[in-house]
Amino acid sequence: MCGIVCGIARSNVVPILMEGLKRLEYRGYDSAGLAVIHQHQILRKRAVGKVSELETLLKEQPISSHIGIAHTRWATHGKPSKHNAHPHFSRDNVAVVHNGIIENYQQLRSEQIKKGFVFTSETDTEVVAHQISLALESSDDLLSAVKKSVKAFEGSYALGIMSLTEPDMLIACRKGSPLVIGIGYGEYFIASDVAALLPVTQRFMFMEDGDIARLSLQGVTIYNAEDQLVERSIHESYLKMDAVDKGGYRHYMLKEIYEQPLAITKTLAGRIVNERLHDAAFGHNAANIFDDVKAIQIIGCGTSYHAGMVARYWFEELTGCPCQVEVASEFRYRNPVIAPHTLIVTLSQSGETADTLAALLEAKRRGARYSLAICNVAESSLVRESDLVLLLRAGPEIGVASTKAFTTQLVALMLLVIAIGRRHQLDPQKEQVIIAALLDLPQRLEKVLALDTQIEKLAEQFSAKRHALFLGRGEHYPIAMEGALKLKEISYIHAEAYPAGELKHGPLALIDGDIPVITVAPNNRLLEKLKSNMQEVSARGGRLIVFMDETLVSGQDDNATELQIIKVPAIDNAIAPIVYSIPLQLLAYHVAVIKGTDVDQPRNLAKSVTVE
Repeated sequence: MCGIVCGIARSNVVPILMEGLKRLEYRGYDSAGLAVIHQHQILRKRAVGKVSELETLLKEQPISSHIGIAHTRWATHGKPSKHNAHPHFSRDNVAVVHNGIIENYQQLRSEQIKKGFVFTSETDTEVVAHQISLALESSDDLLSAVKKSVKAFEGSYALGIMSLTEPDMLIACRKGSPLVIGIGYGEYFIASDVAALLPVTQRFMFMEDGDIARLSLQGVTIYNAEDQLVERSIHESYLKMDAVDKGGYRHYMLKEIYEQPLAITKTLAGRIVNERLHDAAFGHNAANIFDDVKAIQIIGCGTSYHAGMVARYWFEELTGCPCQVEVASEFRYRNPVIAPHTLIVTLSQSGETADTLAALLEAKRRGARYSLAICNVAESSLVRESDLVLLLRAGPEIGVASTKAFTTQLVALMLLVIAIGRRHQLDPQKEQVIIAALLDLPQRLEKVLALDTQIEKLAEQFSAKRHALFLGRGEHYPIAMEGALKLKEISYIHAEAYPAGELKHGPLALIDGDIPVITVAPNNRLLEKLKSNMQEVSARGGRLIVFMDETLVSGQDDNATELQIIKVPAIDNAIAPIVYSIPLQLLAYHVAVIKGTDVDQPRNLAKSVTVE
């Protein structure tokens, strides 16, 4: 989950590397570091904390070079500290930056200590530098030494490597963790993400698993996992440099919340034509696959898992098709039984989530015939491993707490429900109602966003709170889970979600006048049951905050101290979960701002979970 950016150019690369680190900081912000080759020595600067700390250090102690490697860290092995920050050295001759986990590092470390190598950190990455240094003793060049070294590594890695033995060369390696090569004009770069390099290029090669690349001013050569010289296609990125800027908003998260109407418009564009969904939106052979699908298995992590849980209600109610949803990290390690004719649906914003990717590969190993990736990154590993793809088109999501990726995932899943449902029991009239509601959704969300000021005022009540309870029923129970996750992620308030009907089975013991109970109350068939659950809370002195369909609030006392109501614009019940997620995002955001936490980069978390 760390971020890598490296480069070789005819001019000073340090400003480029620093800009790249800033754009990769969503991947980790425990520490940052940079190393360059200058006058026959490797110079290194490292700082604990955010990239701004490294930037300050470089202003005081500037360095420059035409070649360098840089890294922003999310700690796995070894606490955040200067000596654990990357880049890591071996014998002042080899420098390495690394994203991933070397699972057999303890064994390698013991062997290397016996051979006289000295360790200065607790990280697994230092064994990479030493292994390459050891291989250089019996290799003709750096590339050969790296090829020999990687055979010893178990786990996942994206590596950027340079050495004084060949000071005009960078080596890049990829196994499991994402890595791209940026093609400039007579200059070349590697990075964990396209966004890091947008200021210098929009032309990229995407390294495949097992690839090792050699970069010099003369060009790029790539060897695959079988050590064969290969060519990788150059892709032109559609992203613009300002796509990852805050655009005048205080935080990326707020910007991304407000981008949701446009993001959903892009998700729908070209997929619904003349008010009819086209199967080809999922892939050229989607129709044949969907004809054979009789069950759905959804796999995801965190927010993506919650999106899958909502979709389970949709699939089984609207299509009659059985649907299972599982956390990827559990699916891959149990002994799952995959029924014949099952479509494996993987959900991931980045398409590089390690557990989700591994779960897909495990499902395929167990005989799953069909797979669909719902993802935001066209060139990701998950996309390349799947038979069918539906891209979210949400644009870059920088804030750690997912917002527009979640709502566009829900829209994409509803499109899949329609595609599968028309082959089972989805009524054509109901299909048209859902499609009309989806097309109207961006305008509805604009109205929901108008609640921002009201929700900001409501958030003031949470300034001293330490706990919160979220309630929902049916497909809105996962929305309550997502609301609780958002609040705990960025405000550090302990929040839990329950199906409202489960209150009497334990959670009522928590209710008092101090714990806010946030309830999602759309106008659906479970409303009367939900009202009964809310009365159980009120009868015990609980303080209810209810996000309620605006058509239901006449006669309610909005100002009652034990009951506060936020009126949510009415929407067709089929897609109401998408609408109700927005107020909960805004609530979490404003609570975090009031509590003074780091909204975009909450402690201990990172955006792309590319390690297990």
